[in-house]
Amino acid sequence: MAMSCNLATFQKSQGLQVICRKREKDRNKDQYPYKVIEITPPPKNLGIRCFPPNMQGGENVTIEGQTYTVSSVTYRYQLRKGKYEPSETRLDVLSTGRYILNLYLENLLEQS
Repeated sequence: MAMSCNLATFQKSQGLQVICRKREKDRNKDQYPYKVIEITPPPKNLGIRCFPPNMQGGENVTIEGQTYTVSSVTYRYQLRKGKYEPSETRLDVLSTGRYILNLYLENLLEQS
C-alpha cells in the first residue's frame, strides 16, 4: 500500500512545480507527483500527491486516512518547441468498497 508524502511547492516562471520528498530515509524508491481525482460521481479533486512512479490500476493508496483503489493512470503530454513534454500525470481512484462493488456488478452483467 502506497502512502502519500509531504509536498513542497515552489512558484516558477513556467508554472507550479511540486517536489516530493522522501518520508523515510530507508526508502530507495523516488516519489512522483500525481493529480488525484476520485471518479465516483460527482468527481472530487483530492489534490496533488506523491506516489512511486510505477503506479498502476488495482493498487491501494491511502490519502488522509481513507483507502482508495487506483482505477486508471493517465499521462498527458504537450507539444512545446517541437518536442513532447510531460504536462500532467493523473490517478483516477475509487473508494475500495465502490471498486469491489463495480467488479461484482460487471461480473453479474457478464454472466447474464
